[in-house]
Amino acid sequence: MTMRRALHWVFKIGDRAATVNFLRGIGMQVLRHEEFKEGCDAACNGPYQGRWSKTMIGYGIEDSNFVLELTYNYGIDKYELGNDFLGLNIESNEVFASAEGDKSSDGSKVLASPDGYKFHVEDRSAPPAGPVAGITLASTNIQRTVDFWNKILGLTIFEQSESMAKLGFGKSQAFIKFVHQSEIEHAKAYGRVAFSVPISELADAEKLARESGHTILTPFVTLKTDGKADVSVVIFGDPDGYEICFVGDEGFRDLSQFDPDGNKLLDQAIAEDKSNEWFAKKGISKSSA
Repeated sequence: MTMRRALHWVFKIGDRAATVNFLRGIGMQVLRHEEFKEGCDAACNGPYQGRWSKTMIGYGIEDSNFVLELTYNYGIDKYELGNDFLGLNIESNEVFASAEGDKSSDGSKVLASPDGYKFHVEDRSAPPAGPVAGITLASTNIQRTVDFWNKILGLTIFEQSESMAKLGFGKSQAFIKFVHQSEIEHAKAYGRVAFSVPISELADAEKLARESGHTILTPFVTLKTDGKADVSVVIFGDPDGYEICFVGDEGFRDLSQFDPDGNKLLDQAIAEDKSNEWFAKKGISKSSA
C-alpha cells in the first residue's frame, strides 16, 4: 500500500477569536485561512448551508505536521459537546512549561479550549512530525473499532488491549488512540479526522468499505476551490459514527501550502465579523447547535 498520511482533526468552534487566541497561546500558528459563502458539498463545516470559514492552525506546515482545522459557522456561537473526543495529545517540553493547566495523574497538563475541547500536554521532546502526537477518541467496542480502522482503512495496530488501542499509518505520524467507553454521544460538536491517500486508491478504499457493509457518508467527489487546487474525497463512517475523510494526496498537497498571509486574513475576518451585532439588531441571539 502506498504511503498514507494523518493530516488533521476538525473542530467546530463557536467563538473564533477566543479559540484562536487560546491556540496561539500554546504556540500554534495560522497556516492558511479561507472564507466561504455557502456550505461544503462534503459537509466540511457540518450540516450547515450558510456562510462559514476554515482556518488551518498548528505547529508546522501541513506536509509534515498533524494540524487542526477550525470550522466557524457565522450563525452559531455554541455547539453541544459530546463525549466522543477525549483529547488532543501534545508532546513538547516548551508547550508544557508555558501551559497553564491542571496536572493529571499521569503528570500531563490538561487544558480546555474556549469551546470545551480537551488538550493533554506531556513534558517530553516533540515527536519527529511535530508536537501534536495524536488524538484520543472513545470506542464502544475496541475489537470492532480495530477491525475497521486496520482492515478497512489500512492503519497499523501499534498497541491493543481490552480497553485501549493505538493505531496509525506510521510511527513517525500522529496516532489515533481509542479508549473503551460504554456509550458514545457525538452531539453537535462532533469532529472529523482526515488522511491523505493517493487519488488512485480512493475508489478502491470506498469499494472495500461498501462491500464490507460499512457506511459511506460522502461517495467519491471532487471539491473545487476558486483559485486553488481541486481535491477529491471520500468520507467514511466508522462503527461508532466517527467521520473519516480520505482526501487525494496530490491535490491536497497543492491546496494545503502555507499561506504567509493567513494570519492577516484571519485577523481581518475576525475584525469584520459583525454577526453578533446583526443578530442583536434583529432582536435575536445566535443559535446554539
